[in-house]
Amino acid sequence: MLPMALALPFIGGGLIFLLRVTNHTARNALSFVFTLGASVFAALAVFSSDGQTYTLAVFSDTLSIAFRMDGLARVFTGLTALLWPLSTLYAFEYMQNEGHGNPFFGFYLLSFGVTLAIATAANLFTLYIFYELLTFSTLFLVAHGLSARSVYAARKYLYYSLGGAALAFVAMIGALHYGGTTAFTYGGIAALLKAPRSTVLALFTLGFLGFGVKAAVFPLHGWLPTATVAPTPVTALLHAVAVVKAGVFSIARLAYFVYGAKLLSGSWAQTVCLSLALFTILFGSVMAVREQHLKRRLAYSTVSNLSYVLFGVLLMTPEGLTAGLMHMVFHALMKIALFSCVGAWMIRSGKSYVQDLRGMGRRMPFIFTIFAFCAVELVGIPPFIGFQSKWALATAGLAGGTALGFAGTGVLIISAVLTAIYLLPPAVTAFALPPNDAVQAANESDPGWRMKLPLILLCLIMLALVFFSGPLIQFLSLVASGKL
Repeated sequence: MLPMALALPFIGGGLIFLLRVTNHTARNALSFVFTLGASVFAALAVFSSDGQTYTLAVFSDTLSIAFRMDGLARVFTGLTALLWPLSTLYAFEYMQNEGHGNPFFGFYLLSFGVTLAIATAANLFTLYIFYELLTFSTLFLVAHGLSARSVYAARKYLYYSLGGAALAFVAMIGALHYGGTTAFTYGGIAALLKAPRSTVLALFTLGFLGFGVKAAVFPLHGWLPTATVAPTPVTALLHAVAVVKAGVFSIARLAYFVYGAKLLSGSWAQTVCLSLALFTILFGSVMAVREQHLKRRLAYSTVSNLSYVLFGVLLMTPEGLTAGLMHMVFHALMKIALFSCVGAWMIRSGKSYVQDLRGMGRRMPFIFTIFAFCAVELVGIPPFIGFQSKWALATAGLAGGTALGFAGTGVLIISAVLTAIYLLPPAVTAFALPPNDAVQAANESDPGWRMKLPLILLCLIMLALVFFSGPLIQFLSLVASGKL
């Protein structure tokens, strides 16, 4: 199952480039068949995999490109397989008048395959290779249309990513040198416990910063708000699944499966990285309050929420990792829906700023009802899923009994208040205030079914998780404790 899931997106993307399909319907059908097929095989691998390792290439006794479906891989693979087909369906309607459809959907499929490869990488070397390939596959999506703003955003994204790649490379080589392997092992590589402690901690910190570029850790976050110039199907995946979640996923791999919580817990490296994560939570929330461009406001919200996940991961406890994984999954559902709502509004109305939301709830009632629902979810109002993951994070922070754990709980509370400030007023404004312009534009109405259906399904999933999240949380707990 796993080899098919990995192969199909690359085959589909290659066919789109080779065939140069000019018919929109044919290209959409080709894209969706390969996307859905890969998702089905990935889902089957998540639920039925026996942990077998599939080796693609062997370079030496210590370096190979290999894939395996362990517990952590199941979380990221399942999330990716669920959201990619929904975003692809949304993209069909969004992109119908945008042009350059072949390169867009070609790279969209290639990025899907690369993300699945990152999720199922069996060792740090494989993860690193595909982590860098993700930069180049998504680079062309950020630059889509080749306007001056798009090219600038793509160059900025590339420069940040290359800098992060250099730091992550040092961490990988250090792990190989002192540990003798890059294979993922829950608890970390045993040989690293015998290596010079200060050197190993420095290597982990460099790796955290390197992978932290895609996780948008301050001060390495600057590319993310700029990348909102890309089409919304791109930014929705960049900010909810593919790039940013690959960053936090890679840091979780580095912390728990390479260097190990036993080595890092209580160290200066943990203090430095946790402090950066907590500062990023507050920074992203404050910047979101200040930002008036709605899409960039959501981008700064993503900056903040990614470090919610990192806070849980960096607590170096099973409870913290469980909470971090909860927020990784729940945030992806909430944020991809929010971005999709804003993208639908922007492309239908031609407007972008918060002050332009007046009366939009009357003209686009479906879109802004979904937006309001997801805003309430992300704020963390009980009993919605945003509250569940934030409560789990706060509880894990307090349970650790450390100063940074207690500080993190306070930061989460402040950030929740700021989230209410930057998300709830726009939702209320859309319904409560009259439009700025008396005449409704021709396209200023709800979109078609291809943009609506993914949003309906996302909301149904979020509602189901309000009442039936227990099995998922239990699964995440088993993953975090190394039992899966």
